[in-house]
Amino acid sequence: MGQRVFFADVPLAQAEYVVAQPEKLIPLPDTVSFELAASIALQGLTADFLAHDLGRDQPGATVFVHGLTGGVGQILAQMLTADGINVIGVTGNEAKRQLALQQGAKRVFLRSTDWVAQAQSGAPITTVYDGVGSTLAASLNIVQPRGKVVFFGMAAGDPAPVDPVAMLSSSKSLLTGDLWDYLSDHSARLKRSQRLFSYFQAGKINLTPAQKFDLSAGRAAYKRLLSEHTGKIILTVGNKSSDVVRTAD
Repeated sequence: MGQRVFFADVPLAQAEYVVAQPEKLIPLPDTVSFELAASIALQGLTADFLAHDLGRDQPGATVFVHGLTGGVGQILAQMLTADGINVIGVTGNEAKRQLALQQGAKRVFLRSTDWVAQAQSGAPITTVYDGVGSTLAASLNIVQPRGKVVFFGMAAGDPAPVDPVAMLSSSKSLLTGDLWDYLSDHSARLKRSQRLFSYFQAGKINLTPAQKFDLSAGRAAYKRLLSEHTGKIILTVGNKSSDVVRTAD
C-alpha cells in the first residue's frame, strides 16, 4: 500500500531479503529515515522500556547510567534528560566522556578512576541502569536507600550473586526485563516506536553518525565494531539499510 515500514525483531535480518509477519512491521514517519530506524530500533526500544516501564524516574531525580556512549546508553541517557531527569554515569575514556557531556549528562566519570566514590559524592541516586553485569554489586552500593537498580545485560560478564538479605536491610530493589516481553503485540510495537521516534523528531536525541558497510563487507564491519568505535554500524544492501550491528561502550 506504499507505506514505509521497518521491522525490529525478525530473525536472520542480516540478509538481502527477509520475510516478516505483518504484526511485526513498524510504520515509519516521513521524518524518520531507514538509516535512523536501523540505528535506533533495537536499542532505542530497549531504552524506552527501561526508562518508562522499569525506571519510571520523576523529573528532577538523579540517575546513574553505565556505558553512557554505548548503543543503549546514548539513547537512554538523552531520553531521560529529555524527561527532565539528571543523568550521571561512567564511560571508558575521555573522548567518550566529552561526548556524554555534550549529549546532556551532568557528571561523567572514567571507569579507570574511583567512580564509585565520585558517584556517591553528589546528589542521592534514585536509579542505576546497569547493562554491564560485572558492575552489579557496585550499582547496588551507589544507589540510595529505597532506590532501584535496573539490570538489563551482561556486556562485561556475569554479575556476582546478589544477597537479597543485604538488599532488604537497605531497602533497595533490583528490577530486570527483556524487551520481547514488552513488545508483546502489534499495538505495543506501535505505541513504543511512536514514542521513541518522537524524541528524534523533536531533536531531543542526537546520535553519533552511523558508519555504513555493505552486507558483503560484514567481516570488516565486525572488526570495526571491536575497535574503539562510538556509534552505530549499519549493514546495507545497495542504498537500503538492512540491519544494525550492535555496538558496545
